[in-house]
Amino acid sequence: MKIGRVIRRRTIIAVATTMIAVAGVGVSVAAPTATGDPLPVASIDRMGSPPEGSNNWSCVPSEAHPRPVVLIHGTDTNMQESWPVLSQDLASQGYCVFALNYGALPVFWDPNHLVWGVGDIEQSAVEVERFVDSVLQSTGASQVDMVGHSQGGTVARQYLKFNGGADPSDPTQSKVHRLITLGATNHGTSWNGIQQLYLLATSLGLPRDLTSKLVFGIAGDQQLIGSPMLKKLNAGSEVMAGVDYTVIATRSDGVVTPPERTFLNDRGTGQVTNQWVQDLCPASTVSHMGLTSDPDVVYMVSSALDPSYADRNPLVCSGTP
Repeated sequence: MKIGRVIRRRTIIAVATTMIAVAGVGVSVAAPTATGDPLPVASIDRMGSPPEGSNNWSCVPSEAHPRPVVLIHGTDTNMQESWPVLSQDLASQGYCVFALNYGALPVFWDPNHLVWGVGDIEQSAVEVERFVDSVLQSTGASQVDMVGHSQGGTVARQYLKFNGGADPSDPTQSKVHRLITLGATNHGTSWNGIQQLYLLATSLGLPRDLTSKLVFGIAGDQQLIGSPMLKKLNAGSEVMAGVDYTVIATRSDGVVTPPERTFLNDRGTGQVTNQWVQDLCPASTVSHMGLTSDPDVVYMVSSALDPSYADRNPLVCSGTP
């Protein structure tokens, strides 16, 4: 995702939010019917057609892959842009794959046109909660695995900690077994230095709260380094008992800056595996958006979901002769 495009679109959405006060708008997601039908037609239509390989609501998890995989996109994008490669690859391996769009806000010139991944992260976590409940009910699985890109990783962690994704009193009852994040904004980002321009603007007397939302949008503001939402999310423990975490980062990330802020600290519990793509493929120059489709990253995700995958499929770094 080009940083200029990100900021321009966030600014438009934030202005729209200020003008028409739609900060609470989100996607209402309900559980499937008792017959196993998917989400209500209106909600499916609002999200649009899912990427190939995903959202087969009649999919039954196999013994080899008993947990469905839920894919969560990032800021100012959607499942269609983010997951056309990974969803097909995982489905071809035999996984039940599901993806959603979340965090919608309408643009002010056309309330019917939605931009995804820009709404309040706490509300987005509620949407993820409802979607996961739908997946569990439809598939009959007891748990899911999740893959979250950028904001999607942060939304997933919000869901785990505050919306029932993990059960700290009895981890065996948690709805999520494994979370894999790709360039997630776990400890915030400076948005490639743009946070410094925002601080300059506020130092000149512009209102801090309004300026922040105009520059970054709602979700973008929440992902700034030191934001109140991230402080609350990371307070106490950064991980939830009973959940395994794989945190994947690229040294070429120009959106999550500095990129090492994505890594999590499990305080010695052994729950987190922090990985640079370049640890496996030193010559990789994969970008922030490239994390959703790069062959080396797809390999890392597949290996994190199923450790035996690497035994059966030796890694050949993309671009290697």
